[in-house]
Amino acid sequence: MSRRMPPATLLAEWVRPLTVEFIGPFALVFAGAGAIIADGDLVAVALAHGLAIGLFVMAAGHISGGLYNPALTVGFVATGRLTPQKGAAYAAVQVLGGLAAAGLLAVAFDKDLWDPVNLGAPQIASPFSTGQAFLLEAVMTFFLMFVVFGVAVDKRSPKEIAGLAIGLTITMDIFLGGAATGAAMNPARAFGPALVANAWDDQWLYWAAPAAGAIVAALLYEYVIMGKGVGRQDKAA
Repeated sequence: MSRRMPPATLLAEWVRPLTVEFIGPFALVFAGAGAIIADGDLVAVALAHGLAIGLFVMAAGHISGGLYNPALTVGFVATGRLTPQKGAAYAAVQVLGGLAAAGLLAVAFDKDLWDPVNLGAPQIASPFSTGQAFLLEAVMTFFLMFVVFGVAVDKRSPKEIAGLAIGLTITMDIFLGGAATGAAMNPARAFGPALVANAWDDQWLYWAAPAAGAIVAALLYEYVIMGKGVGRQDKAA
């Protein structure tokens, strides 16, 4: 018969990390999609997304690992840095965080402001094909996951720059692909606005492509750059 988890352990291993992993995507969607609704300028949108994640990685990354992204969570599960159970819990609260932010944005802005941009839900722009969009989203997420491993996981890197580097990677990716695909790189970022705005075009792509890119980058960094098993004591959770 299994023993009941002590309250202090439950708080440290589950409640605090899951709370943080809810707040991070909430901030990303509220700031990022909010910038699309309020302004729409690519520079403002890129900075809003990058700053949101960079700041919250610095604020609470030490509590949960600061993934804030189901695709990155899948990469951590693939390398054994998160258990499947905790990975599923992380992904669930990340999606809920993005959904809560989207719901709040729909209240904070008049519908005639957010409806033309589908509440900031990412979309494939013409003349890009589905295949091109998939490639862009996968490669951009590859960059993001690679940088996360490089600055937040690899013990050889200075951890003080992790939030800055991760936020700048998101900013760079949005400069690259924002006009083509929305540069979501994050299923939670795509799903919340899509559900609230009922804008489902190519939603599957914003789950599959980031997951593919994140898994490839995570496995490459774990088993090639660091070597299999190196740094396992530094699991995110």
